[in-house]
Amino acid sequence: MLTDTDSHLTFPILIGDIGGTNARFALLLDAFAEPKLFPILPTTNYASIEEALQTSILDKTSVQPRSAIIAVAGPVKGDEIPLTNAGWVIKPKDMLSALSLEDVIIINDFEAQALAVASLGDDGREQIGPGSVLESASCAVLGPGTGLGVAGLLHARHTWFPVPGEGGHVDVGPRSERDYRIWPFLDPIEGRISAEQLLCGRGIMNIYQAVCAADARESPLTDPAEVTTHAMAGTDGAAVEAISLFSTYLGRVAGDMAMIFMARGGVFLAGGISQKILPALRKPEFRRAFEDKAPHSDLLRTIPTFVVTHPTAALSGLAAYARTPVRFGVATEGRRWRS
Repeated sequence: MLTDTDSHLTFPILIGDIGGTNARFALLLDAFAEPKLFPILPTTNYASIEEALQTSILDKTSVQPRSAIIAVAGPVKGDEIPLTNAGWVIKPKDMLSALSLEDVIIINDFEAQALAVASLGDDGREQIGPGSVLESASCAVLGPGTGLGVAGLLHARHTWFPVPGEGGHVDVGPRSERDYRIWPFLDPIEGRISAEQLLCGRGIMNIYQAVCAADARESPLTDPAEVTTHAMAGTDGAAVEAISLFSTYLGRVAGDMAMIFMARGGVFLAGGISQKILPALRKPEFRRAFEDKAPHSDLLRTIPTFVVTHPTAALSGLAAYARTPVRFGVATEGRRWRS
């Protein structure tokens, strides 16, 4: 592993966003080109990232990358990087040799989402509720998906600094009378309920099954897609309540992150779940929970919240960094490997 102060990479640059379920890749030919997107790859279809890239992408393009910037769902530490919610172990040294790359940078997937927030226009986001963006102020990003990703984005010295972390694993507890009824039926991890146990795909199922158990009713729906589909259509009462509670709990955690980062530049909800349940997030529950932060409710009412609607926001963030790395304070020490 090598580090230096030169943040520039050699084009063409492969950019990738690897989540717990799917991997998305694109090729950036130069600093002025739009990313060339490749088909989405399910991580379970391939034994490793090298196999996925070689067989499904590099064998099918005449332009071969010289560098790579990859965002992964998990903390980046050491020469072997296991994904939190998927079976791959990312080994940058193997990527260098197997794919004939000169340079590889690995960052957290929600750093990439934070990078995207710095350059998202109105066409890539939808505002939920009141509040106005304070230019150059801090932002927060939350993404319910296979897990719950959280990151901050701070601005100083004309530079955007993404702040990765594991904020999705903070503790959450019951507040309302309904919460206290369903909480005993939630599935904990080692005795506690974390935000990620509620605010991700399996979290939707956790809430739905707890709602059904609390009311002593059957729970015929078997996956998060079914629950969200029935909730959006209004065809299953337990599903409707589950997504309403999901929106409430997401609002509570988003409000917590807004205060932690003093995110007057906005709080952004990324990921496919946020887009799919957008009609539910437009209802009062999300924003009401976000603002219910006494003694700071007045402050929270001034902070805007957005759903990121850009279809490949993380790749857009990586492309922005690849084009102009000096604009972003991405730490590469311990996260950059060269051949």
